Amino acid sequence: MACLPSIAQRLTSCLILSTLTQAWTPIVVKHVTTLGPQLTPDVTNVSRDGGYSALINGNIVWLYDDTECMDTQGNQLSFISNTAAYANQPDSDVATIADFGVVSLGTNPGGSPKTAILAHTTVGTGGWIPFQPDELQYNEQMNGKERVAIWPGTSPTPISTTQAFLYAPLVYVDSKPQDPSKEYQARGMTLITITAPSSGPVAARQGDLIIPGTEVAFGGFSSILGYRSTDTVTGKDSGSRDVYLLGMAASGLQLARVGMNDLSDFSKYTFWNPQGQNFSNRPPNPSLQEAADIYLPGTFSSGSVLYSPYFKTFIMVYFNKLVDSTFYVRYLQLDGPLGQDTNWIVGGKDGKGIEAEDAEALVRYTWSAEQKLYASPAGPGGFNYAGMAHPEYFNTHYFPRSLYPRNTPTKQQVNRWYGPDSTGVDGKSLLLSWTSQEVGGTDNGVYRIQLAMLEFDDIPSDSGPNSSAAEGAATTTVTPAATSTHSKKPPNDPVHGSATNALGLGILHGCAIYVLAMHVLLYMRVRERIV
Repeated sequence: MACLPSIAQRLTSCLILSTLTQAWTPIVVKHVTTLGPQLTPDVTNVSRDGGYSALINGNIVWLYDDTECMDTQGNQLSFISNTAAYANQPDSDVATIADFGVVSLGTNPGGSPKTAILAHTTVGTGGWIPFQPDELQYNEQMNGKERVAIWPGTSPTPISTTQAFLYAPLVYVDSKPQDPSKEYQARGMTLITITAPSSGPVAARQGDLIIPGTEVAFGGFSSILGYRSTDTVTGKDSGSRDVYLLGMAASGLQLARVGMNDLSDFSKYTFWNPQGQNFSNRPPNPSLQEAADIYLPGTFSSGSVLYSPYFKTFIMVYFNKLVDSTFYVRYLQLDGPLGQDTNWIVGGKDGKGIEAEDAEALVRYTWSAEQKLYASPAGPGGFNYAGMAHPEYFNTHYFPRSLYPRNTPTKQQVNRWYGPDSTGVDGKSLLLSWTSQEVGGTDNGVYRIQLAMLEFDDIPSDSGPNSSAAEGAATTTVTPAATSTHSKKPPNDPVHGSATNALGLGILHGCAIYVLAMHVLLYMRVRERIV
């Protein structure tokens, strides 16, 4: 039995158009160092995919999707829907993790210890993110042919320095369906809270389903915690903050917003209406095709939005569905405010830039055109998937200042530096991860998390609204560094159009046609349970 990707994916031709916009902050890559596979010394032989992370309570928590443990001969010891680990001595070593729930199962033929992560030791109900009794009972009855899976899917969002939340998809998986489109059936999004005591990371389900499977999987791509928004600050209090939730839909990303205290109540969510340039109570249809109806048109399979203290704006690092193992990047352009708001003007809020809590900027400015960031090397098993950025490394300003306890002196509103070169510049380097397909095939797929450290180039002194970062800017500087080889695995439905932002500066240089292949699932990662 093995966890492996389905290769049955249909590519359809796309009309690829691009926007030539002016860049406020040109992004150019100086160098990329491939670090190789993530090291798991606590487990004899582990195959896992995903790879998401967050800094919580001084520990870097890594989350994974399907995790299979094997002996040295490849015989399965355990198979778990999701697992978690801590980075092991990340001050100096970004590649090694410490697993939890590990048990000894004797010795391998060569005499080495045989160890595995077993479901009943991780949380007691089938996975690190706990299953509810009916879900666990279903999995036990189906014995692998069909199962309920909970995959983290993206990195958690801190709500303090000691706690974070995560929207995770709950999916029914049929390994051998009569109808291939029924292999993955989205049941919806469940809300997880995460803490990180010294004994190991802890996940707690906040109810069953927060977002039904018939809706866009908001939060499944990324969530950003910010100050109260301009149009909600005087409304009925629902927490001192707003949360902006990005979810992948058929033709791009859609955006929702909710007060921090109402995360678990979908009826309190509002949804960005691109044509009206406002939030409404009507959720968008996940199948919308028109660019004018999409918050950010394009194709996305994994990634996240993060605030960069180096570029002093939000950046988006992601894989699209081109199946080319390539990281792409966009950034929020502060020279192109939308509307006539007197606070959100050229140069940021009140012309003074933006900070990590200014999540409202996501609807006040436009995103840059898609640029290539780094082409991760694919191995014999096929293309890579689940590309992610990990901003808690090489960055002492990972936490927004408002997440620190009150009365914390400004100089102490920083976290430790994780990674080599402790004298580095915050956010100038970025840790990237992806899932590689080490071994392909129908019954013996093996997947590993691979890592690379990317360093951005210096920001030109004359950068500003007149400095163009046309699409080739990052592309031409990244590819020379992508010379080493690794192996990877697939994500999901591969359809791509380098889409324009329908909201961009009042200028629409074209339109894109996107036709999705197979099923459009929350994270569209492709895997199968062989029995």
